[in-house]
Amino acid sequence: MTTPLPLSTSALILRYSGFAILATLANLGAQRMVLGAWPTGLFVAMIIGTGIGLVVKYLLDKRWIFFDIETGARAHGRKFGLYTAMGLITTAIFWGMEAGAWAIWQTTLAREIGAILGLGIGYVVKFHLDRRFVFQASPA
Repeated sequence: MTTPLPLSTSALILRYSGFAILATLANLGAQRMVLGAWPTGLFVAMIIGTGIGLVVKYLLDKRWIFFDIETGARAHGRKFGLYTAMGLITTAIFWGMEAGAWAIWQTTLAREIGAILGLGIGYVVKFHLDRRFVFQASPA
């Protein structure tokens, strides 16, 4: 398989933003499902949503942002472990903004706006961490 040419900056931003939106929708959708079944389970909802969003974003980023074509459990395990570690930093940003918005306003709208803002900031930071530490040999 040949490695594609690196994306232009605008194409990279558009693609990465689109994937961030998809992962955010998966995250918040999972949270809504958990909270629908367990209205006081915000922390559990945040963990489940974050896990689902993480897997969705990893799969999209690996292939379509960083053009990483390594396969196999060993390669995926190592990279997903690094990807997750970089995500711990950005998850603190996301969770802090989401929980902070909930603590201040205690509405679903405020909580989700806090989550979206936190995820947006976190994804910008995460791109740079992933490019440097997880997918450093990739062309993006």
